Amino acid sequence: MTLKSFRQELANPRTSIQLCILGIVGGMSAASLIILFRLCVEWIQLSFLDELNQFSDLPPMLRFALPIIGALLIILFAFLTGFKHYRMGIPFVIHRLKQRYGHIPLRTTINQFFGGMVALASGFVVGREGPSVHLGAAGSSFIGHGLKLPYNSIRILSGCGIAAGISASFNTPFAAVIFVMEVVLREYRIHIFIPVMLAAACGSLMTRAVFGQVHELSFLSFQNISQWHYPYLIVLGITLGFIATLFNNQLMNVMRLFRPVKMIWRILIAAVITAIFGYFLPESLSAGLDTTHAFVSGETTGMLIAILVAKFILALVAIGLGVPGGLIGPVYVIGMLAGAVLAIPLGFVLAENIDYSNSFALLGIAGLLTAVLHAPLAALSSIMELAYNPEVILPAMLVIVPAYVTSTQLLGNRSIFIRQLEYQKLSYTISPIREALQKTGVLAVMDTEYKLFIDAPDKYIMEFLDTSPNHPVVLRSSFEIDVQYSLVQYELSLNHNSAPLAYFDMEGVPSQSTLAEVYEILQVNRDGAVYVYETVPSSIIGVITWNTLRSYLHQEKF
Repeated sequence: MTLKSFRQELANPRTSIQLCILGIVGGMSAASLIILFRLCVEWIQLSFLDELNQFSDLPPMLRFALPIIGALLIILFAFLTGFKHYRMGIPFVIHRLKQRYGHIPLRTTINQFFGGMVALASGFVVGREGPSVHLGAAGSSFIGHGLKLPYNSIRILSGCGIAAGISASFNTPFAAVIFVMEVVLREYRIHIFIPVMLAAACGSLMTRAVFGQVHELSFLSFQNISQWHYPYLIVLGITLGFIATLFNNQLMNVMRLFRPVKMIWRILIAAVITAIFGYFLPESLSAGLDTTHAFVSGETTGMLIAILVAKFILALVAIGLGVPGGLIGPVYVIGMLAGAVLAIPLGFVLAENIDYSNSFALLGIAGLLTAVLHAPLAALSSIMELAYNPEVILPAMLVIVPAYVTSTQLLGNRSIFIRQLEYQKLSYTISPIREALQKTGVLAVMDTEYKLFIDAPDKYIMEFLDTSPNHPVVLRSSFEIDVQYSLVQYELSLNHNSAPLAYFDMEGVPSQSTLAEVYEILQVNRDGAVYVYETVPSSIIGVITWNTLRSYLHQEKF
């Protein structure tokens, strides 16, 4: 198989062996990057901690200094790469997938790797899924651009990288696939689904080889809940819908309030606030799920509420002020703590001596994640895999539905990622016809059976059109420093004074382009054609006419 035929097949929006190979390669590349990222975070933490995220073992002054030192290092990395390349995280990746076919700038990736690594290691309440999504998309898309693959396949490749990144980060291949489809790509297509599944499987296999068969929430033993308690699960879901709305609204308020403040000062302010909380309440540091579990059933009610409030505030501060990291990790932690707190009243009402804190911690994650991200299926699949227990499914549904309905319909809350995109003025929607055309590369549709004339007179062109009227005719005109291609057709107007041939100047599009770029050029006049080039614009390899594009649109029923 040649690289040319490989690209040709990838330009088609269909499941193929080539696309499966692409998913595997992208998944392995992204997973390698995420595993390296995780190892770096653990190496840094274990250089001053006995166990990961056990900041309570540190002296108070060191806990105070650690976030500030981390902030200074984050600022240093941003300065070295350029502050204008500081955009990162899941909202930025969603924007790049929609508008740039998943191409992630190198400098933002460097910022995300080193900045996220320092933020996680120094105790900020941020999650590692933000860096995982960003690095996964970047690690796979770089391969696509290096091989000059069609843009439609690079977009799929980026989705594969995201799935592999999440799977490698949390060992949750199924949840990774659902997250990519429901939150990032926001569509379900079988030719996308298959390579994304392969990439997620590769990510999970690689992370198990390095970190072992570990599931992040397997320590939360789910206690079966009696059917008589199900009405309380609805109350739990409604409460979580309110908490999620509060979280989203306050996060946006923090971002708006500190918008006039320079990025350097925002990160330092987040560091100082985190340092103060860490000094007096070390349990408030980090978004580690394993350390949070110790608080779920091992602390008094007052302490549990204090840790919940502290984590809530520190997550808003860190994410809202631009510390590089994800918000899903803090949502997990806040949901876990909120669920454990909301399980306490059930113990007062019921006579049975059963500890439901672990069960409600899992359900709290499901409800809060649903209402914050507006991703009910991703939330359900994630806790099912993270807990490694299918018994949680039915109770989780009874929490997820009221949490989602309360958040969206009663309180008017929207997905936090969409709100962040709108606040940052990053476009994330495109017209339906453009979105449909982005799925097909020009290599799949272009006509290679064209006739090329070089500075030929009209009579030779007319002789060819008489014998081969169905073949596109292209005239190449050479100038001193440029070459111009024109589509030549019979003049079909009824004007008696018109010449027998009509010439349409053609614009060139790279062979990586999709039909969306062709449509943008031709839809103005709804006539003419474009030519496709591979390396230099003066070298033509194919032609796409407006009639060809229109036939394709009718065939696909767009």
